[in-house]
Amino acid sequence: MQIIKSIAQMQDIAQQLNNQGKSIGFVPTMGFLHAGHESLLAQSRVDNPISILSIFVNPTQFNQASDFEGYPIDLEKDLVLAKKNQVDYVFIPDKTEIYVDAYRYQVQENQHSMLLEGEHRPGHFTGVLTVVLKLLNIVRPQKLYLGKKDYQQYRLIQDMVSAFFMPIEVIGCETLREIDGLAMSSRNVRLNTEERALAPVLYDVLATSKTAYEAQEKLIKYDFIKVEYVTDLESRRYAAVWLGQTRLIDNVEL
Repeated sequence: MQIIKSIAQMQDIAQQLNNQGKSIGFVPTMGFLHAGHESLLAQSRVDNPISILSIFVNPTQFNQASDFEGYPIDLEKDLVLAKKNQVDYVFIPDKTEIYVDAYRYQVQENQHSMLLEGEHRPGHFTGVLTVVLKLLNIVRPQKLYLGKKDYQQYRLIQDMVSAFFMPIEVIGCETLREIDGLAMSSRNVRLNTEERALAPVLYDVLATSKTAYEAQEKLIKYDFIKVEYVTDLESRRYAAVWLGQTRLIDNVEL
């Protein structure tokens, strides 16, 4: 496993691999890896001779500076997990290189990104789409692996790749859950013991309610939950709630 920090070096490696006709599977992350990320890497390993993992906490997709500053980081643990999952290259770029343009150039989607997460986190998806496009241009993969926990993000990236005629297959992998149903997420570490015990109610309510309205009414009755939204859209139910100081999102197929 090689650790690459230079964009130019990562581009050179990607060029060599593409010249050799080796399919690259790419898993972009913000680090603090868990079993959900491992499932993406496992699928990449099955599908491709080369797997590349990126670790980059992207500042432009955070709405609050405190959220960005408080994002959990454990690079040493991440590298151990990457090696365990037979990653060939770990790309860890510096934000000054990624945003050499000081974020003057941005990718903006003007329809679906305004709904759900976009409505409650203005500019979030512009940051996501911009950094993903940059990473794809650097790594030049044939296959991109994304988790369906962030389903709206997965679909927007899939649409962006199609809109810009990029020869990349975007593969959505199913959400991995804890035994009690809570969707795996790096942010779960922020939950205290009591909040962690209560968190699975979100998935349970989403999965068992007949309508989004019913689900929202059930969630509102829990004093420990602050509901941001529950919406049924295109055969999928989406939700975002606050549990203490931690924001949880989830979705289920209808």
